[in-house]
Amino acid sequence: MSLLAKFDMDEMMNCMQCGFCLPACPTYRQTGKEYASPRGRIALMKGVAQQDLDIDNEFESNMYLCLGCRACETACPAGVPYGSLVETAREVVETNKKKQKTSPFIRDIIFNKVFPHPKRVEKLGAALWAAQTAGLQTLANKTGLINMLPRPMAEMQQAVEKIASPAERKKRQPVMKPEKVEQEIMTSEKTETETATRPLKIGLFTGCIMDVMFYETNQATARVLVKAGCEVVFVENQACCGALHAHSGEKSGAVELAKRNIEAFEKAGVDFIVNNAGGCGAALKEYHHWFHDEPEWKERAMAFVAKMRDANELLAELPPLEFSKELPLRVTYQDSCHLAHGQGIRNQPRQLIRSIPGVDYIELANADSCCGSAGIYNITNFDMSMKILDGKMEDVKKTKAVVIVTSNPGCLLQMKQGIIRAGMKDRMEAVHIMDLLDRAL
Repeated sequence: MSLLAKFDMDEMMNCMQCGFCLPACPTYRQTGKEYASPRGRIALMKGVAQQDLDIDNEFESNMYLCLGCRACETACPAGVPYGSLVETAREVVETNKKKQKTSPFIRDIIFNKVFPHPKRVEKLGAALWAAQTAGLQTLANKTGLINMLPRPMAEMQQAVEKIASPAERKKRQPVMKPEKVEQEIMTSEKTETETATRPLKIGLFTGCIMDVMFYETNQATARVLVKAGCEVVFVENQACCGALHAHSGEKSGAVELAKRNIEAFEKAGVDFIVNNAGGCGAALKEYHHWFHDEPEWKERAMAFVAKMRDANELLAELPPLEFSKELPLRVTYQDSCHLAHGQGIRNQPRQLIRSIPGVDYIELANADSCCGSAGIYNITNFDMSMKILDGKMEDVKKTKAVVIVTSNPGCLLQMKQGIIRAGMKDRMEAVHIMDLLDRAL
């Protein structure tokens, strides 16, 4: 297949150039430039697909300026799948660079030598824990040595809290069982009249970075699900979801990771597959779209996707949680873009937060507008990311909340960084929704 044949002209031609996407697009709002809008990027894609434009540096920079937040998909009256279109454009860019032998060496290390190997990611996490425990991070900040790092990394590390030790990680139970069973939810194998007589068996998708940087959030998620009457299994041999690969033009790598996850959860025989990261969940729920040329794998992917649930989504379908204490806190919520726009999950997190005794929930203006994290966008496009984040924090300040809740690890780190940048560290914290629920349970 030629590079240009990868573009889906039918999908691109569905774009009516109506402009409804413009006010929804963070980069267009920041720049006011047509090329920084979804319809502008689609026009560039058409130009390349029709061989009127080259796959050059300008095309590449415009494709990667996009956050991939998919807010334009929510706004689009024609249902254009912009997310998959921009992923294809990036795949074309990266494939072309490999053919020209201009792809950076470090990129190969990240996408081929690190993320596909959970044990290597875990070892990097252990190294970070050791550095934190030895006080190297604190020393580097106090002496200014941290500024030897690129500015995006130097600023972001301030938001990274102490991670779980290797010893703590070894304490994880492979299976966590509930004390009682209360579900009345149908599994895919049940008839319309049959209700659950055993705990729902949940395979928790732990993620790669999530399970290193936010190990305790994964544990909190498991505890919350157990309190909801579920049996939680930490499935062996699962891998990175593939989202980072797919968003970065490494589609073949994403497909291989998807196959590994499908096989791992098939063997586990779970009723549902649950994740707590909006970005991962959107990718996991789209696995069947990654196998157009492999019918057998597409069928297996469809069965996988049928069992896939976001933690907020599943908890909303189960009997209400029985909280054991009040949290007298003023709380607001920042949507994960891929949870809201990619999965259409908006009300469930808000309902869960409101259900916590003592919580004073305040809706955040423009809550479903991207915070600027977008995977590794806050590293690769630092200045644009921080402009978007600073604007977001202006809305956050107006809520006068003391807790801002998120449903995605990237958003969580970004909001922690936003709190620091806004000088609000002494009066506000950013918390994953599963950690907040766990506190009240």
